[in-house]
Amino acid sequence: MSWSEITVLVEKAKAGDRAAYGELVVRFQSSVYAMALGRVRDPLEAQELAQDVFVHAMRKLPQLRDPRCFAGWLRRITARMAINRLTRRGPLFGADPELLDAVAAHGRSPDAALEVGEAVEQLKAGLALLKPLDRATLEAFYIRGRSLKQIAREFEVPTGTVKRRLHVARQRLREVLEGIDPGLAERFAGLSGELAAV
Repeated sequence: MSWSEITVLVEKAKAGDRAAYGELVVRFQSSVYAMALGRVRDPLEAQELAQDVFVHAMRKLPQLRDPRCFAGWLRRITARMAINRLTRRGPLFGADPELLDAVAAHGRSPDAALEVGEAVEQLKAGLALLKPLDRATLEAFYIRGRSLKQIAREFEVPTGTVKRRLHVARQRLREVLEGIDPGLAERFAGLSGELAAV
């Protein structure tokens, strides 16, 4: 199928032709599923995500101004919905639940381990209070150890945007942590390097 045929199908689908939209689903379902699988890393979840993407796209199709942009528009929807799904998994998506707890057991005295363990619990609470994008950015960098380039590819944004998001998310986390415990924000500055090394 040529791109001009796809453009015609998009125009028909925008006008309410469900058969035309069905043809678009058939044409793009494998690429949407592949992208979803690459992000959520679970075949069943990727299938659900792909279905959700097509349902969402069908509802939002009238908002697409240029039918020639359908493929890129669908990729952006898939990326956004994958990030939303991953952030709903909890504070440590894609990682072992005990990952932050491992920081406390990293060769310290019992008192120091207890203090770091408490800070980790408060850090988890602080992360849970952040907006999903802030939380996802901080977790990708500090907990999962992703590089700026990897995060940029994962979120489909320029590296400069990732740097800005990290800076803003750290500021917001610091404010949240100060609300939980005024001294915790300073301890987080030292702890964040240890989290990146875990």
